[in-house]
Amino acid sequence: MNDRAARLVRELALEPHPEGGYYRQTFKSRATVTTGGHRGGRAALTAIYFLLVAGEHSRWHRVTSDEIWTHIEGDRIALWTYESHVVRRHDLARIDSGSPVVPVPGGVWQAAEVLGEYALAACFVAPGFEFEDFTLMSDDPEARRTLQREQPESLRLI
Repeated sequence: MNDRAARLVRELALEPHPEGGYYRQTFKSRATVTTGGHRGGRAALTAIYFLLVAGEHSRWHRVTSDEIWTHIEGDRIALWTYESHVVRRHDLARIDSGSPVVPVPGGVWQAAEVLGEYALAACFVAPGFEFEDFTLMSDDPEARRTLQREQPESLRLI
């Protein structure tokens, strides 16, 4: 981990995330929304810092709610989505090098990797993130088999 990334981990009090990388929740709305189904009420919005460093990646996962990734500093992030049997790459980066904002609709598989030494992003989830609304593809054998059959080169991000 380079010096700047190590300093961000310390100064922002980031912790390891189960999908990979480092994070800290920075906001959880006091307002709540009713989501229907078995989910019940959720904060209207949550936000986190999310740091990726060279040699690590955010593993394939999905979140029930919509998520917006915003680039803060560092290198470009390849943000991958997998929906309707298609893997797409979105470049999350400074506005002069890509798109500084990439939305991921709820229920869409996503993974990410930094294309350099480190990248710091903010992620906003609405309705708010709860770990019970989070699934790693490694815990979903059917999704893993489908990805292996349709996009075997993407298995490296599991």
